[in-house]
Amino acid sequence: MTRPGTYERPAPPAAQPAPALAGTPDGMAEVLRLVTAALTETAAGDTSRGGPAPAGGPDTVTADTASAATPVLPDVGVGADQALRTLTRSVAAGSVNPAHPYCAAHLHAPPLAVAVAADLVASVLNASLDSWDQAPSTSALERTVTGELARLTYPVAPAPDALVTTGGTESNLVATLLARERVRLAGRPDAPAVLRVVCGDNAHHSVPRAAWQLGLPPAVVVPSRDGVLHPADVAAALAGVDTPVLLVATAGTTDRGALDPLPALAGLARSRGAMFHVDAAYGGALLLSERRRALLTGLDRADTVGLDLHKLGWQPLAAGLLAVRDAGWLAPLDLTADYLNADDDVAAGLPSLLGRSIRTSRRADVVKIAVTLRALGRSGLGDLVDRCCDLARAFAAEVRARPTVQLREAPTLSTVLFRPAPARPGGRVADDLITEVRRRLLHRGVAVLGRATLPGPHGDESWLKVTLLNPYTTIAELTALLDLVEATYADLRDDRTDQEETT
Repeated sequence: MTRPGTYERPAPPAAQPAPALAGTPDGMAEVLRLVTAALTETAAGDTSRGGPAPAGGPDTVTADTASAATPVLPDVGVGADQALRTLTRSVAAGSVNPAHPYCAAHLHAPPLAVAVAADLVASVLNASLDSWDQAPSTSALERTVTGELARLTYPVAPAPDALVTTGGTESNLVATLLARERVRLAGRPDAPAVLRVVCGDNAHHSVPRAAWQLGLPPAVVVPSRDGVLHPADVAAALAGVDTPVLLVATAGTTDRGALDPLPALAGLARSRGAMFHVDAAYGGALLLSERRRALLTGLDRADTVGLDLHKLGWQPLAAGLLAVRDAGWLAPLDLTADYLNADDDVAAGLPSLLGRSIRTSRRADVVKIAVTLRALGRSGLGDLVDRCCDLARAFAAEVRARPTVQLREAPTLSTVLFRPAPARPGGRVADDLITEVRRRLLHRGVAVLGRATLPGPHGDESWLKVTLLNPYTTIAELTALLDLVEATYADLRDDRTDQEETT
């Protein structure tokens, strides 16, 4: 019995064992046990979902997740097993599966099993690559791996280097920062740097955003034609800029997988005295392919290059790189903090790591990268790249062969754009129905497709996008996906016709 104004706390659960710490003998045994349980629940959640995405849309997923996670911070914990099993199954059931052949909306790759296992090692060790005394072996491994990948990008440069980043957005930001500092150091170091970023409207949104983040004038955005930058258009834009320029090209655009003409743009940058950055977050993986490497001719003429291995490199997020042709470009990143890289420690031989990133605390993402590179080698990874690109060409041929669908263009990388064809010659396709196809398939949890808005003869047009990053997807599976898209569009079109006739 309680007095008015008081309450009885619920009885605590049976005493839980003290939480284990990874890195201790008992903790490592507990990690092994819990990881096994987590993977079991992940598989169960994936099975219960059934398709590539959860059905029901945002409201359903939010309600299901809240049910599994509430209360997030109970007065007394429920214990490692219950918390891990319940939330793991819920999160897995409510996630998309990038390994599913119908999950093809984004540059969102299914990770390699060996990379996932290696990523667990990085989590267990929890090295932080901001000082050597937190990451002795992993900092040494990072320098070895970045050196090798820098030479892959710049095979004949005398002193290339590379940094590990979180992906294309960070790589583009750091490249712009380094270019700004080149301008500042070439002028008055105490004066504001004036740099103009010039890019195409096909560039990733992080390129003009980097100019904004760094307090630079708004980027000059040049209209692209056929999805790529044309040197003549860039030259015309540069004629109106009287400050130092960072010209940014894209090798693998997000919407279309297009490659800007790198040799011509590199020559234009050199003749104009501009710095040259290439965002190759998507297309840079062609360096691994013997058959397709030549498509990146001119890449090594860039001052800086952004690469991503969590796209066509099949790494768990995140795994980006920024390569520089001359390691001297990285000097502005040098920083001293006594508690991390005091001068006397550096003089005594302890490596300074702060100049290797704009971040401080930084996990050892290089471990999974290194394990994958060693495991598959250049030929193994190149074969996976070729599989995805070949699959895109085969799927495009299937689309082209059907009179009921339109192909936007032949794929350059692994992106295919298509949409239903007009019902009669000279007819129009209802763009809002195309975008509704995507949403309906997503809401049902049966397919995850991307979208792109591109110019057409009568204005902007909506296209469905398939980005193929699973090298083991089959053309039969993609043919069935195409059937599903066509059937869904036909249902929506019939529903609209019925509504119009009713009204």
